[in-house]
Formats: sequence, structure tokens, C-alpha cells
Amino acid sequence: MIFRLTKDIMFPPTELAEPDGLLAVGGDLSVPRLTLAYQSGIFPWYSDDTPILWYAPHERFVLFPNELRISKSMQRILKQEVFTVTTNTAFAEVINACSQVEREGQDGTWITDDMKTAYIELHKTGVAHSVEVWQNNELVGGAYGVEVGNIFCGESMFSKMSNASKVALITLCQTGKYNLIDCQVHTAHLESMGARMISREEYMRLLNDV
Repeated sequence: MIFRLTKDIMFPPTELAEPDGLLAVGGDLSVPRLTLAYQSGIFPWYSDDTPILWYAPHERFVLFPNELRISKSMQRILKQEVFTVTTNTAFAEVINACSQVEREGQDGTWITDDMKTAYIELHKTGVAHSVEVWQNNELVGGAYGVEVGNIFCGESMFSKMSNASKVALITLCQTGKYNLIDCQVHTAHLESMGARMISREEYMRLLNDV
């Protein structure tokens, strides 16, 4: 069954999620609720014409940093220092750029104005983080997400130049801070870099170990 959230900051157990991962509807995007959601293995994913939808997928698409695959061409790009990388210097710009990316099979964006406002507030508390990729002082790529202990829950990434988003992901993997990058949704691009599916049970075990 799908749970309808009230003003109380709580979520039902993730094992009660529907087959498509939908767990609950409603609530808000306050900092306390978002923080609890990620700590519980749950994330919001919805659009302007729906209520807030909360998901806890039965499988998670994740990347273990020690399994990261970097192609030879990508290694050359990193060695040439084509890009400059920073962290947490332009969070609002990164999330805005992510919301404008056209994605195959999607009509519009799920990063609504309310979502942007909420995650910017989450960033101010030190829970949400961004990686910025620059070339000639122009923001050409990046990623943002939520940190839960030694897990980085990636929300979205963008690239205005070839390989810029790969640089952001590689940077996250090489910080040494994270044992797991939660990519949430499968893409062939991320699979080629070493991401794979794990069960929700394994994901929750790793989450509870942080």
C-alpha cells in the first residue's frame, strides 16, 4: 500500500514500498524531512503536476568507488588537466543547470522550483553537496547530492562539454570520503564506469553501517 504522509516527520518501513518503489505520498520538502528520508533510504521524485512522491526502490543502482572504471581516453583528459574542479562553491548554479538538461525519455524535469529551493536549504545545513567542473572560468559540468555518513546519494549531474560530468563523478569517487555512490537510476553511461545494481536489503545494510 502507498502511505499518505502527515505533518509528522516520519516514514513507513522501506520494505512496504510498491513494486515500482513508490512508498509514500505527500508531506513536505523541509530540511528535517529530507534529512530523515535519505537516512532511511528514501528519496523524493515527482513532477509539477503530481503530489510529492517518495521512493524506496527494491534495487539500487550504485557505484562502489573501488570498482570505478576510468577509460584510457578519460585518463588522458584527467592527466591533461582540461578541467578545474571545485566543491560546494556553486551549488545553486549546479542544481539549476541540472534542471535544464534534456533527458531521453523524459518530458520536462523532475527538479521543480520547490525541489531546487529545498535542496539549496539542505546545502546550507551542510547535508547537500555539489561538485563543479569548470573550463576557462565557465561552469561546464557538475553534480549534486546528499551526504549520509560515507554514502553520497547522487541526485543529478549535467555536462555542457563532453566528459565534464564524468570528471565530477570521478572526483566524488576519489575524495576518499565515500564507500558508496548511490546513483539511484540505471544509465548505460554510469554502468560503463562500474555502477551496478544491488538489492534494497544490501543498500539498507550499508546505509545502517555509516
